[in-house]
Parts: sequence; structure tokens; C-alpha cells
Amino acid sequence: MNVKLTKIGHRPDYFLIAVIFLLTVFGLLMLASASSDLGKIKFNDSYYYIKHQILYGLLVGLAGFFLGTIIHYQRLKRWSFPLLLLSIAALVLVFSHYGFSVKNANRWLQLGPLTFQPAEILKFTYILYLAAWLSNTKMQRIKNLSEGVIPFALISGLIASLLILQPATSTMVILLTSGLVIYFMSGAELKYLFAIVLIGAIALALVIYVTPYRKTRVLSFLNIGQNTENQNYHLNQALIAIGSGGLWGAGYGQSATKATYLPTPIDDSIFAVIAEELGFVGSAALITLLAVLVFRLYWLAKNMRDLFGKLLLIGFGTIVALQSFVHIAANIGLIPLTGVPLPFISYGGTALAVFLTMSGVSINVSKYA
Repeated sequence: MNVKLTKIGHRPDYFLIAVIFLLTVFGLLMLASASSDLGKIKFNDSYYYIKHQILYGLLVGLAGFFLGTIIHYQRLKRWSFPLLLLSIAALVLVFSHYGFSVKNANRWLQLGPLTFQPAEILKFTYILYLAAWLSNTKMQRIKNLSEGVIPFALISGLIASLLILQPATSTMVILLTSGLVIYFMSGAELKYLFAIVLIGAIALALVIYVTPYRKTRVLSFLNIGQNTENQNYHLNQALIAIGSGGLWGAGYGQSATKATYLPTPIDDSIFAVIAEELGFVGSAALITLLAVLVFRLYWLAKNMRDLFGKLLLIGFGTIVALQSFVHIAANIGLIPLTGVPLPFISYGGTALAVFLTMSGVSINVSKYA
């Protein structure tokens, strides 16, 4: 594939860099608070989780960020398909002896000293592949059924099936919805999009219906005031933590629920800890930062002539927007509770490394496109 590079760039988007820096620092500070008691109880080390996040998330992420900023984003086109294939292969390997499960979920892969979640990496490689695939002007992939819609549906269906089996239903919904947004923004016809959405919604409803734990989770959500000691215990404790924060919060490090009552305070419920310690003002500031990041990416995409760069920014922005919404909405009871990390904030080295790598590529796009 011949890639035409724009060798002369302009200044990168410093505003975007500043927002990413603030989110990363805020995330490390809040993780240090949310994990201190848990680290002391489990490992007799209050800094265990934050040290692990810095070593396997921040440092790896900074390497990805640096490479993303210096490697011309157009060069990534030729690597998009091999990277996607490697990500799909890693998804398959989680079901082999190289994978291991936590709480009946096969989401982790261990290769020597490396432990990571392939589904998190797929958020980068899937978006990268679709942006490269749809920006290829030699093919009629936007409007042609055989060259565009069917291959898109097949590759997305394969990924969806593997994620459902892990299970990682929420990640699947976030990933495939982001793919549909990219497909729509590339100029695809609405009739094809509606058909894909309809088929996907029916398939998801059937999966929920035939899977007892998924069905129970949805039914518990529909009866949110009941079973507060069983199925709705997690959500109930999250709501108590958020409500007790009030306007200004209990103070940094002063959460009364993170070590005793609130399940998974360092990842799935970290927004509840933030709301309890920093109150409405602090949690609103975080939401504002996330929203500013998303809108900045969309604004840069809007003013971009290069279709590949435009679709990359739209895809990355949509991933951040959907994942932030799902995490926060689940914590405040708007949707069924689900295990989705809050971008840049929750514990998880793979997730932080991926979002920082996305950020580096986005800054590169802002410089050369």
C-alpha cells in the first residue's frame, strides 16, 4: 500500500494535550485514594495498586503515546490489518491455557511476564482498521453491499461473538457502536445502518434472554428498589456513596465505603468513590473534562480534509464518550450495572496504555492532517 505522507506539519493541538494530561493526573490521584485501603488489606501495601498502574499502565502508555506522536499516522494504514488480526488472535487465545479467568470471565491473557486484556487493545486496532478500510478510495466500501456492508458485518460479527463468549457484553456494545458511528460518518447509506442495528439489537436481546446471569441483571435493574442485599447490592452501595458526597464531598481520601461496603472501588465503581470524596462539584468537573476531550476530538475531525485522520478522531472520541457514559450511567442507576472502566481513571494497565496510545495518535493527526 502506497501511503502519501504530509511531511510538513504544523503545531500539534496543545489544548488536546493539556486535557489528556489533566485526565491522566486526575486518574492517578483518584486511584491512589480509591485503592489505598484495599491495597493495605490485601497486600499490606497502601500503594500496591497505584504502583502497579504506573508500572504497567502509565509507563507503557507513555511509550505508546510517544510513538503515536512521532510516527506519521498515515504509516499506520499498512499496519492496520495485521494489528487487527493479532488482536483477534489474542481474543481467541484467552480461551486457551494462555488465558485465565477472574470471576468467571475469560478476559485476560498471560504471555510470559505480560498480562493484558485483548479486548482493550481491540478498541484501538478495530478503530484503526475501520478508518483505514473505509478511507480506501479505490474500493466502493461505503455504499456497495458486497465490498462494504457484508465484510463490515462479518468482521464485526466475529469480534462480537468472541467478546460475548468472554463474556464482555458492554465492551462489545461500545466497540461495535463506535464502528457503526465511523461507518455512518464515512457516508454509508442509512438503510444499511438500520439493517445492521436491527439485526444486532435482536441478536443481543436473544443473548440476554438465553443467558441466566445477563437476564437476571436486566430484571434486577427493572426492579431497582428490590433485592438491595443481593442482586442490587452493588448498585445500592454505589448510590449511597454518591449521595453521601453531597455538593463538596467528604474530602480526598475520606471515602467511608471504598474499603468495606462498595464492591470494586478501584475500577467498576471508581466514579462512586470520586463523587463521595469530591462531591457533585468534583464529579461534574471530571465529566466536563471527559466531555471537553470528546468534543475537541470531534471538532478537530470536523475541520479535517483527510478522511483517514477524520475517521480515526471520530472513532477514538466515540470510544471515550460511550465508555464514559456506560461507566457513569451504571453507577448512578441509569443502565444495568456493568464492568466497564472509566477512561484514564479506573485501575487497569491495559486500558490506560491503550487510551494514552490513542491520545498520541490523535495528537499526531492534529499535527499533520
